[in-house]
Amino acid sequence: MDDAALLEVLADAAGAVRRALDRLGDWGPAGTRPGQYRSDLVADAAALEVLHAAGLAVLSEESGLTGEPTVDVVVLDPLDGSTNAARGIPWFATSLCVLDADGPRVALVVDQARGVRFEAVRGEGARRDGRPMSPSGCRRLSDAVVGVSGRPAAEPGWAQFRALGAAALDLCAVAGGVLDAYRPVGGSWLHGWDYLGGLLVCREAGAFAAEADDADLVVRDAARRRPVAAATPELLAALKAAKV
Repeated sequence: MDDAALLEVLADAAGAVRRALDRLGDWGPAGTRPGQYRSDLVADAAALEVLHAAGLAVLSEESGLTGEPTVDVVVLDPLDGSTNAARGIPWFATSLCVLDADGPRVALVVDQARGVRFEAVRGEGARRDGRPMSPSGCRRLSDAVVGVSGRPAAEPGWAQFRALGAAALDLCAVAGGVLDAYRPVGGSWLHGWDYLGGLLVCREAGAFAAEADDADLVVRDAARRRPVAAATPELLAALKAAKV
């Protein structure tokens, strides 16, 4: 399947999630495992139906690895920011990233609260609703507005910070210059399904990203990482070095 066809399938999956959520009356806790919501399960089922019908293997936050084993796999967070969604906070998304043997290939992050679409293809740039994206160009931590996951143990000299609650969208905000940078803080970690879609959008938009402890950010299982993204190399280095 070529890149355009993959993007079309990913978009179909995100659309199926939106329709499933529109039919759901109760978005609250599912009573299964801590932190899992009915909206998570409904979104996962809707996305998997589309992705499996297209012959794709899927690694999902909610259901693990499913489909025929292959080198290529769609890493899926059917509802990133599901606590926000359940509480009516309009910052939640469906995040999909196709991994091949060389890493992230195609990504789509759909803001399900606003209907905004962020997409990226390796080597071809990133777009927000079809228009090219670019980061802010901020170089100094003292000027930066930084998105965080977790609770900061200290303020390392950034201008301001935001804890918005949906890593995929937070990373897309860095890609588009809405935030200057992003990182987990205070011992917070993320799984690949939380950040891989946003990571490719960031890199293809011209932002810079690394793992806080220099581990490989491309994970194909439930391993946890601390992705750091920033508008410029200087800001990335400062944020990696920050004690937060």
